[in-house]
Amino acid sequence: MSSVSGPSVAPILEAEIEISAPPAAVWRLVSDPVLMGRLSPQVLRTRIRGGGPARLGTRTFNINRKGLLLWGTRAKVVSFEPERHYAFRVKDNFSIWSFTLEPTENGTRVIHRRETPDGVSGMSAKLTDRFMGGQAVFTAELQRGLGQTLRRLKAEAERTR
Repeated sequence: MSSVSGPSVAPILEAEIEISAPPAAVWRLVSDPVLMGRLSPQVLRTRIRGGGPARLGTRTFNINRKGLLLWGTRAKVVSFEPERHYAFRVKDNFSIWSFTLEPTENGTRVIHRRETPDGVSGMSAKLTDRFMGGQAVFTAELQRGLGQTLRRLKAEAERTR
């Protein structure tokens, strides 16, 4: 088990994909936090606090999963630029998850990213070490999850356009 007591450095994780749908169609999907339960392999369910659509400052409560392990996280939308950039910060571990959309000749390039500019909380690091196989194992799972999320996003966007 790690003896980390404060924020620890975590690598930036990133994946990208081209989607044959216009930015407006892709935006409707990435800016809907409730949809993450269908797109992300880790997110089981998201509830928007206070209801309504997402916007800058929107807060969510998320149920995440890894096998039989379930845990909650709280997040806040920290960037909301329609058809361009959507990001939320997870209060419990300090991570920032984002989607950047760029128009292309054939649709939209989407970059999905996880970064920790303030490190990862000590508690999160300890829990990851104890219950999720350690930092390296969990980070590799998160990286694979970014790609899986984008492939599911692509399928959904191209199916519904």
